[in-house]
Amino acid sequence: MNKLQKIQKALLLLLKKPSLINLILNSDYKWEGKLKKNSQPKTLPIIKINDLITLNNEVLNTVTFLGGGSMPTDILLLKGLAKRFKNCSYFEIGTWRGESVINVADVAKECYTLNLSKEEILNNNLSIKYANLHGVLSKKNKGIKHLYGNSLNFDFKKLNKKFDLVFIDGNHTYEYIKNDTKNIFKHLIHENSIVVWHDYAYHPEMIRPEVLCGILDGIPNQNKNNLYHVSNTMCAIYINENLKATSFESPVKPILKFKVQIETSKF
Repeated sequence: MNKLQKIQKALLLLLKKPSLINLILNSDYKWEGKLKKNSQPKTLPIIKINDLITLNNEVLNTVTFLGGGSMPTDILLLKGLAKRFKNCSYFEIGTWRGESVINVADVAKECYTLNLSKEEILNNNLSIKYANLHGVLSKKNKGIKHLYGNSLNFDFKKLNKKFDLVFIDGNHTYEYIKNDTKNIFKHLIHENSIVVWHDYAYHPEMIRPEVLCGILDGIPNQNKNNLYHVSNTMCAIYINENLKATSFESPVKPILKFKVQIETSKF
């Protein structure tokens, strides 16, 4: 198929389904252009995960290996960061099945997780089965506080507290990432808080430019020098420390290898 044939086929598809134009308007190409236009970096500097947390003999008690969740290394990162604080206070946006928060709850003193209510999920034309799966793991732990609301208009100030570790893993569109980042830095963190964004990368070797745009436009200017990509994860991190970092490169020559031991149990 030559270029002209491809263009003709594309136009026919757009006529049949006009909503496909959103794939172009929201493509990575658009967000890469925005980064370039605003003289923003295409990627964050990368830091080694083992420079942040201790990995040896760490155990994750709840991993499902299902869609829409975090990589085991993402969850290891959160759990290891929580251990850096005595009586860690943890807050996250985006519960999904509750896989991240249930693991952090093993080591944190208190955990809060914010998600759309069942009614709001259903109002977005999503299935009842999908709605019922939210928090299916974490609701078993009575010590985890489940909050409900849309982070675009949720009143974070009313929580009236600061958190040691914050995980932003809700809606990954630019508008939400920018808004969530602004609110977290305005209302929920203290001087030594750590903030982690999930899905900053599609996978550890491929950056998601829309999320990066949201982070950079949402975070206060004085905090931008402390933004990093954590190796072997899909996460970006803000940490108030000067860390040894290198430029992001892809493909990556492995530096770490992980030993994984699997045990299963029925849910």
